[in-house]
Amino acid sequence: MTIAVLGATGMVGSRVTAEAGARGHQVLALSRKPVPESARESAREQARGPTRQSVNVTAIAVDASDAHAVREVLAGSSSKGAPDALVLAVRTDPVDQEFLVGTTRMVLDIAAELGIRVLVVGGAGALRSPGDRELPVADNTAHVSADFRAVAVAGIAQLRVCEAHDTGDWVYLSPPALLEPGERTGRYRRGIDTLLTGADGRSWISAEDLAVAVVDELETPGRERHITVGHHDALPSA
Repeated sequence: MTIAVLGATGMVGSRVTAEAGARGHQVLALSRKPVPESARESAREQARGPTRQSVNVTAIAVDASDAHAVREVLAGSSSKGAPDALVLAVRTDPVDQEFLVGTTRMVLDIAAELGIRVLVVGGAGALRSPGDRELPVADNTAHVSADFRAVAVAGIAQLRVCEAHDTGDWVYLSPPALLEPGERTGRYRRGIDTLLTGADGRSWISAEDLAVAVVDELETPGRERHITVGHHDALPSA
């Protein structure tokens, strides 16, 4: 496959770039900043098998807020045309909900026009709470502190944009409550729209294993529009 990653220098985007490249996919790493060599080297290190081929990661500078530039890059990304899939993994610090919503809408519009499947790496706030499906995680102080509520609410707004694009080919992946760099185990639990937690009540996954889940979903798409993942010892959602 040819996979474009918008936000390729971020915590999630850089790991998706490495994971997809290590599996032999052609990766278009889209970002305002150049993709660091560390991401390419990580892909090389992850590559397995008797033949370790050089990973084809093409870094392309593009501003995610420039719709014309994004469309131009995606439409003319290769001699074969548009990529097969696009991973949207953009974030701002501090959170900018207007930018997040606008970029998501723009990407979905362009992708629908070009026939590209989109995987949006969203937020945990859009999930339902385990044990209380009527309580959004964004409003659940057990998992989202006041300092992170704005981020969680922005994730809900992003999901609503996706849901309004009902004819597009997209999937919204909510990470668990805690997502941070860690170990790639290659194992995780997949859920739908309810937060996954472990026996100890924690909801987490490494960014490396989230990247594994992202590429798995692109290679073998499920039927659900909203999915989540968690550490492999997480309990299945009710």
